[in-house]
Amino acid sequence: MASRSVFSRIAAATVAAGLAVTLAGCATASAGGSASTKAGDSALERVKEAGVLVVGTEGTYRPFSYHEGGAGDLTGYDVDVVTAVAEKLDLDVTFEETQWDGIFAGLEAGRFDIIANQVSINPEREEKYTLSKPYTVSPGVLIVAENNTDITSLEDLAGKTTAQSNTSNWYQVAEEAGANVEAVEGWAQAVELLEQGRIDATVNDKLTYLDYLKQKPDAGIKAVAETEEASLSAFALKKGSDDLVDVINGALDELREEGTLAEISEKYFGTDVSK
Repeated sequence: MASRSVFSRIAAATVAAGLAVTLAGCATASAGGSASTKAGDSALERVKEAGVLVVGTEGTYRPFSYHEGGAGDLTGYDVDVVTAVAEKLDLDVTFEETQWDGIFAGLEAGRFDIIANQVSINPEREEKYTLSKPYTVSPGVLIVAENNTDITSLEDLAGKTTAQSNTSNWYQVAEEAGANVEAVEGWAQAVELLEQGRIDATVNDKLTYLDYLKQKPDAGIKAVAETEEASLSAFALKKGSDDLVDVINGALDELREEGTLAEISEKYFGTDVSK
């Protein structure tokens, strides 16, 4: 099985390095899964012992992590990708839903092993966390009301008001453009404020915007510009989780080669957004 081969390669490297895994006396995992097991274990040892990958996600960020109809099962692009990764690693998966602005604190507190919620790769996050290889590639877009003719580029945001999640890449993009940024919990709040005319614009992921228009074609908003560089999104783990991210990257490679990532992309976006 491909999933066991990924673990086998890591195990062989561990033995070659002369490391030993002592399972005796390990603390029992909490009902949530592996994230709360013995602190001395490595990240990979914890999830292997528990047999569960505990995933932090919003559950309100369509089409990446959401409940169909607001109350259905948790679904979405990120949910499907991380579930496929867990299956490759022969692990069950448990989701812990939390608001975006508290999701990194939850990771650091050990509530979950990994964040699957369109975490954009940037230097600050690379410094603070262990990030996987990217599994989503998408530019950002500048979104305004349909009748707005004053804002046509990021440069036009100077002195204007936008709404952004204060820990997102888009917050920094808007701030660097000179906008007065109002912090919100996520896309749903930002677009609501925009539709109500309480802000001038918002910057967000193009895929989120396109999915929103698909759901609400009469929303009365439009995209007027794209960011110069595409955003690369990855799974985020606690700093030092190198052994766990290695097997996750191996699983992502296999899923990409098999065409599974492309299939999941087509399901949600009609095109391959994984590369």
